[in-house]
Amino acid sequence: MSIVTIRNVEFINNPARFSDVYRFRVTFECIAPLKDDLEWKLIYVSSPGNEELDQELDDCLVGPVPVGVNSFEFEGSAPDPSKIPTEDVLGVAALILTGSYKEQEFVRVGYYQNTEYDNEEMKETPPPKIMFDRLVRDISTKPRVTRFQIKWDVAPPVRALAATGAATSAPVPSADDLGNSEDADAKENGDAMQL
Repeated sequence: MSIVTIRNVEFINNPARFSDVYRFRVTFECIAPLKDDLEWKLIYVSSPGNEELDQELDDCLVGPVPVGVNSFEFEGSAPDPSKIPTEDVLGVAALILTGSYKEQEFVRVGYYQNTEYDNEEMKETPPPKIMFDRLVRDISTKPRVTRFQIKWDVAPPVRALAATGAATSAPVPSADDLGNSEDADAKENGDAMQL
C-alpha cells in the first residue's frame, strides 16, 4: 500500500510557447506522517529510444509532509533546444513527473506533449531551420500513471472500521421481537395469543 497518492496534476500554463517554463500544481494525499522529504522531478523525453537525451528540467523537495491532502506548485525550465535532435523537435514528446521517497521512485506520471509552429503556414511548410521562437507546446490532459511498490519507513494507519461500527451501532431486533406489545406481554405471561 502506498503512503502517498497523487490526486491531481494541474498545468497552469498550457498550452504555452515552447520556451516558456512549465508551471503546474501537484495535489497528493499522505496517509501517514513522513520522516523525510518527497523528491519530485520533471523530465523531458524527446527521443524515447535514447535515454541519454532525456533532460531533467527541474527537481524539488517537499516536506515535512503531514497526514492529509497536500499541494505545491512546481516550476520547471523549458528543455534545452540544443540537446534535442532536429528530427525530434516537432511532433510528440513526453513529459514525465516522478515522485520519490528516500531515492525510491513510487510514482511516474507521463504526459504527451505536442510541439508545432504557431501558425498554419509554418505548420504546412516548416522552415528548413527550426525557429524555436515560433514553436508552441500543448500537453495532453490524459496522463499515464505508473505506481511502484517501495519500502516506506512508516506503516499505514490500521483502520478498525468493523469494531468501531459494531461498538456504536444499536442492536438489531430479531424477527421474534417484532410484533405488538400485547403479544409480547402475553408471551411473557404464558397466556395464549389470539390470531
